[in-house]
Amino acid sequence: MNRIGSFFIGILALSVFEQAFASEVKDNPSIGMAVEFSDHAACVHIAKNKGWFKDEGLNITSFDNYVTGMALAAGLARGDVNVAYMCLIPAINAYANGKVTLKVVSGTHKYGYGLLVDPKKVTIAADLQKPGIRIGCPREGSPLDAMLHIVIDKYNLDKRQVLKKITRMPPSKIFLGLKMGKLDVGFCNEQFPTMGEALGFRVLLTAQDLWPNMQGSVLIVKEKFLSDHPELVNKLVEVTERGIQYINKHPSEAAKIVAHELTIAGRKVSPISIGKNTTDLKITPNVILRSMATRMKFTTHIDSMEIQRCIDYMAKLGYIKRFKAEDILDLRFLSND
Repeated sequence: MNRIGSFFIGILALSVFEQAFASEVKDNPSIGMAVEFSDHAACVHIAKNKGWFKDEGLNITSFDNYVTGMALAAGLARGDVNVAYMCLIPAINAYANGKVTLKVVSGTHKYGYGLLVDPKKVTIAADLQKPGIRIGCPREGSPLDAMLHIVIDKYNLDKRQVLKKITRMPPSKIFLGLKMGKLDVGFCNEQFPTMGEALGFRVLLTAQDLWPNMQGSVLIVKEKFLSDHPELVNKLVEVTERGIQYINKHPSEAAKIVAHELTIAGRKVSPISIGKNTTDLKITPNVILRSMATRMKFTTHIDSMEIQRCIDYMAKLGYIKRFKAEDILDLRFLSND
């Protein structure tokens, strides 16, 4: 064979290889995944630890922990991720204000938030109005900010008096602030309220007390990813369900896995590093077990009316413009819907 023939055969072989590679990438695209730094993402940590994503052929190329759901929502707006396990309210904010085209395809748990207090200074909700009481709460538009407003409404508190006491910070720093005596009250997501109890603090109120059937976290995917790869989204939902079943059937083993994964994740949490404080957090299996067993209900089920209720409340607070829950829901992959 002459050199020209060999050259064209080489070009043909390269073209075939490139087409095969392109087809493989299209069929198995990279998935940028993000979660919040809490045991809200327990089912995901278990699936990751067990290798279930890989078993299903899901090409997870990044797995980032964000300090709050609001920080994660900002990541979605920047396009850093196309799949996320996050609290419902930040997902709503990302859609309504960040203009992120996303779909909620599964739930992960109900509830998962609490009001942690120093029992020497606060014994009832009305004490939040007392002079000198220092309160920590995540930023406006977060689930815990919504919980703060529900407490103010339910217990007829002086809104101005309470809000002027608020220092805005992420839950991990609120927990450390309480521990160091710099705060008296903290609105925190799990696992932090349960961790606080182990140190002598009191969980004064939980999401169960304030918002019956409250949707905690959800699995969201970018709309384009869903449109291009519905079969992969179906696999993500199946893995999510598998993780939830493991939590409900093997709570002690699940708690060990989640505590281990969170301890590792705590070394670098986007967009900040809290590695030097990880040892202070002491995320133990016993704490995670109590947190998951008593403060959350793990299920993929989603009540569309409850999603609408959440949207309406956020609109009432002035954080978003009202829209229909159907605009962000796609529950076709759920076996119970």
